[in-house]
Amino acid sequence: MSETVLFDYWRSSASYRVRIALNLAGIPFKVVPVDLVEGHHRSAVHLDRNPQGLVPVLDIDGLRLTQSLAIIEYLDETRRLGILPEEPSEAAKIRALAHAIALDVHPVCNLRVAKHAAALAGGDPDELRDWMQTFIGPGLNAFEAMLDPFGQTPFCCGNTPTLADLCLIPQVYNARRWDVDLSACPKILSVESACQAHPAFAAAHPDTVRP
Repeated sequence: MSETVLFDYWRSSASYRVRIALNLAGIPFKVVPVDLVEGHHRSAVHLDRNPQGLVPVLDIDGLRLTQSLAIIEYLDETRRLGILPEEPSEAAKIRALAHAIALDVHPVCNLRVAKHAAALAGGDPDELRDWMQTFIGPGLNAFEAMLDPFGQTPFCCGNTPTLADLCLIPQVYNARRWDVDLSACPKILSVESACQAHPAFAAAHPDTVRP
């Protein structure tokens, strides 16, 4: 079997999700850093891997996969991670939580989007922080309310991690990076504590994998 290779940036939320999934699957993988700050994602070599110029890119099973949610669901389907229930209605509820982060909060808080917005506002460094707080805070407050039907459990939706947890935890990392107030999110903070104690999440944390 060919070596599994993750083209990754240590602080990328999307890469962070995939690292967690690979750890849950127990798949050893080689990391090839793609430094977004240095612009390596715009190199011809990386654009050949992914024409979007994004991370992560995963080489696995003779395939080259892009888009974190597609990668994670591939791993779930081929390695039986159990991060989505078999019942379609229950799976839809968990996907809704995951998408609330990955498709609503994350894109507008992508660093290239936020930096462009800050530049249009005059380039003041405080503008970047204000932008992040404007979108991450309300997004997580809404996620907190979306957790209500699931009750208070160790993870977002039960006793084991789901796709919702894989998307939430990288965004909580970003929230702390940008000084977002999480005091109104006790459920999220409880989930964060449970995930911090889980080996798959701990091994994927940016501080652990930072080059």
